[in-house]
Amino acid sequence: MSSAHTAIALYAKATPGFEARVLHATRLLSDAAEQHAGRIVQATSLGAEDMVITDLIARNNLPLELATLDTGLLHVQTTDLIMRLEARYGLHVRRLQPSTIDTVHFVQQHGAMAMRQSVALRKACCQLRKIEPLARMLEGRTAWVTGLRREQSNTREDVPFETADGNGRSKLSPLADWSWADVWHYIALHQVPTNPLHDDFFPSIGCELCTRAVAVGEDPRAGRWWWENETAKECGLHLRPHSEAAPAAEGAHSASSSGFVSAQAHIDAVDVKGANAPGRSKNETAKECGLRVKTETSPPSVSGRTP
Repeated sequence: MSSAHTAIALYAKATPGFEARVLHATRLLSDAAEQHAGRIVQATSLGAEDMVITDLIARNNLPLELATLDTGLLHVQTTDLIMRLEARYGLHVRRLQPSTIDTVHFVQQHGAMAMRQSVALRKACCQLRKIEPLARMLEGRTAWVTGLRREQSNTREDVPFETADGNGRSKLSPLADWSWADVWHYIALHQVPTNPLHDDFFPSIGCELCTRAVAVGEDPRAGRWWWENETAKECGLHLRPHSEAAPAAEGAHSASSSGFVSAQAHIDAVDVKGANAPGRSKNETAKECGLRVKTETSPPSVSGRTP
């Protein structure tokens, strides 16, 4: 790609108050690292925002651990970034993976493209590959750090810098008030390593089968689960207040000795669009996967792992 069309060239821009926002984010991380010493983790998605936070942690020698959800379906560019991050900063990134038994059983039962069949199955896949590993990541923690920003979508427009996550932990979003221009300006200033998919118009990067590039004019998260109607776009990590978890489909049953409960395929024309239709974002009220659960929202069940 021409250097004129890289994400830095397209988005990086100095804006008023940038230095103050950097200082505020750094102080928030520093204070949290001291308050939750040994019990705080950055739950990094390896996206642009999270790479900025990792750079702040490393640049200021903050004692925060790093961990990510290795779903087994990540782009090779994403997994490569983990190694680049570790080499650049000398930090270890803990990888939380789903149960091999459960994932094999799920694919055998529903197929490798189960997430395209129904919203229930897509959420069951997210529960298996994201929600359960996240629960293990946060065991014994009193705080965790995310890359949420208010500008990302209207479901996140009121993201606080710090809140309770519903499980007795503090959930911090140090870049809550940053703009996309701020993120890329910081990346440009400090030569922060990033996912090359950002240069190919992937502002939000998840699993390979569930992420596409966005077109001009589309919402930054339009490339996530694009075959679904917008009101169904949740996975359980960062839910809106009072939102409901995906209902378990009729006939759900235990899939393995670990107790994973899978939803049966019930294709609903209201929830699932043609898989090849890009679909412009129209209603962002539910465009989440479940990692960013709001304070008022009951966390998704982990023991039963019901989607």
